[in-house]
Amino acid sequence: MTDEELCAKLDQVREGDMTAFEEIYCELKTPVMTVAMRITGDRHAAEDVLQEVFVKLYQSPPDPRIKKPRAYIFRMARNLAIDGIRVQQPVSLDGYEDTLQSKDPDPAGRLDIEAALMSLPSEQRQTVSLHLNGGLKFREIADITETPLGTVLWRYRKAIKRLQDLLEVK
Repeated sequence: MTDEELCAKLDQVREGDMTAFEEIYCELKTPVMTVAMRITGDRHAAEDVLQEVFVKLYQSPPDPRIKKPRAYIFRMARNLAIDGIRVQQPVSLDGYEDTLQSKDPDPAGRLDIEAALMSLPSEQRQTVSLHLNGGLKFREIADITETPLGTVLWRYRKAIKRLQDLLEVK
């Protein structure tokens, strides 16, 4: 779903169209959950973030002047996840494996990737997740995280290099 299509759906949500809201939810629930999971490291906290994002989105859709609603939604998810971490330190990894449902024929490889991602520093993990799972451009990530674009690019390159080293991908 493009930003233009998402804007149109949000206009429909503002008018009370539950079908449009369901379409937005179906489109974004997995990437929002993945981003929240990678930030919190806890399945239950990520589910809380997911629920809170969509409750807020339904109750108060973003202003029609917002031209990048996808970035807006992921900023909301990121902020709520970070707030959740601040409330419940230390982060637990219990239940994380339950979210690794994938059609990947190699579940062990998927676990290795998830473990490698979780070993990254939080800023790098967020950058990778927002780019790969959220489908956001680096400029949008820079805006969301209030970080210079160069820093975002550096974090992403550093994270990918670290993941390649950990997974021995050359």
